[in-house]
Amino acid sequence: MGWMVPVGIVTAVSASHAFRTWVRARHGYPLDDDRRGRRRHGAQALAGDTIGADRSVALLEAENERLTGKIGRLEERIAVLERIATDPAVRTAREIEALRDR
Repeated sequence: MGWMVPVGIVTAVSASHAFRTWVRARHGYPLDDDRRGRRRHGAQALAGDTIGADRSVALLEAENERLTGKIGRLEERIAVLERIATDPAVRTAREIEALRDR
């Protein structure tokens, strides 16, 4: 029965480490680099992350351009809707009829 205490402690410590690692990975925290709990710092971190960072920047720039174009189109549509909403009904009806006659 005396052997169960050390086995239980080792099991609890291992389960605790696995759970902490899972929580860190799930929430985006940096993971430990080795078993001593050291994280990559300085030149090691920069060397490994430079390519990933460049790729991330390129992807973000492309998405930014796409979203900027989308905002421009939406602003144009809003301007048309505002013009329709604020114009007198008679003039709007005339313009619609003119479009139908074409």
